[in-house]
Amino acid sequence: MSADRCVFCQIVAGELPSTMIAEEERAVAFMDINPATPGHLLVVPRDHAQDVFSVAADDLAACASLAQRMACLVRDRLGADGVNLLQSSGAAAWQTVFHLHVHVIPRYAGDPLRLPWQPRPGDPEEIASVAAKLRSA
Repeated sequence: MSADRCVFCQIVAGELPSTMIAEEERAVAFMDINPATPGHLLVVPRDHAQDVFSVAADDLAACASLAQRMACLVRDRLGADGVNLLQSSGAAAWQTVFHLHVHVIPRYAGDPLRLPWQPRPGDPEEIASVAAKLRSA
């Protein structure tokens, strides 16, 4: 998708409405219109990048820093008991808007949100095999 048709680029440019929380030189934070929990917000780089594979390192660092600041904000001002930072790259990873974004999802004791992944013990041989492939890169 080209940057001129990207909904998040349009939000960053002020062409679409949003509830902006923070604006920095390289990244912005605004409320998610489909919140998983109260206070769910998004952090995006100002410059268009489709995903984690294509984002400039400085923009990714700016998003990480702003996401941390937003996580502290939802904890301190909303009383969140925890926070999920979620970044999905690629349709197989649940990315639906193809402009890099980090979800900052406040978590509250007893909230109904359940992530689709349920951790289970892995096969030690497979773990070792995959680790060897990654180390050789």
